[in-house]
Amino acid sequence: MALLFLLPKFKGRGFNEFKHTYFIFSGGGNIFQLSPMYWTLSHFCLWAQGGSVSFAMIPVFIVAFRWGLKGGLLSGLLFGTFQFFLGSPFIVHIAQVIFAYFIAFVVLGFAGVFAGNVKQNLKQGNIKRFVWYISLGVLLGYALRFVAHFYAGIAFFESMVDGMSVWMYSLVYNASYLVPGFILNALLIGLLFYKQPRLVVAAK
Repeated sequence: MALLFLLPKFKGRGFNEFKHTYFIFSGGGNIFQLSPMYWTLSHFCLWAQGGSVSFAMIPVFIVAFRWGLKGGLLSGLLFGTFQFFLGSPFIVHIAQVIFAYFIAFVVLGFAGVFAGNVKQNLKQGNIKRFVWYISLGVLLGYALRFVAHFYAGIAFFESMVDGMSVWMYSLVYNASYLVPGFILNALLIGLLFYKQPRLVVAAK
């Protein structure tokens, strides 16, 4: 609830609209996150340690592309907080918690630096550049998330990996699900915004 104090900073720039979406995302949206059907459909687990190809982060990208960097970072923080407190984390090191559950999802919001480009090209009907900036935004978010999970993996696998560099193991492990995750999310978000432009461009 302390995060509510961040909301007044958006006043004067669609504050009421952002607040409405904030409560949908943190309240109603969380119900979908917890529903067995949504959780099953949005995650394709590849590893027993938790690595999965997922499109559950799409709400974070929607907020980032609609409201920009600040909105994206806040939505990523909310998502990571939900993941940590409402999931079933297996914790072996405090660094794993910081990198894997908070930093890894906050940095998804950096996709918002391309929000203006996405909106402009969508309004102009420039589909190629629209898809390009969507891909760049999702790539930036996923690349930063990969770095966070990479360092979290070093802390997590340090005592578990035998006969292989823990750095290399974390690199391969995290790339195995984050690379296809990036491709899946970029495709779905681009299609979603193209079919429903009001998600990113406010109706006049």
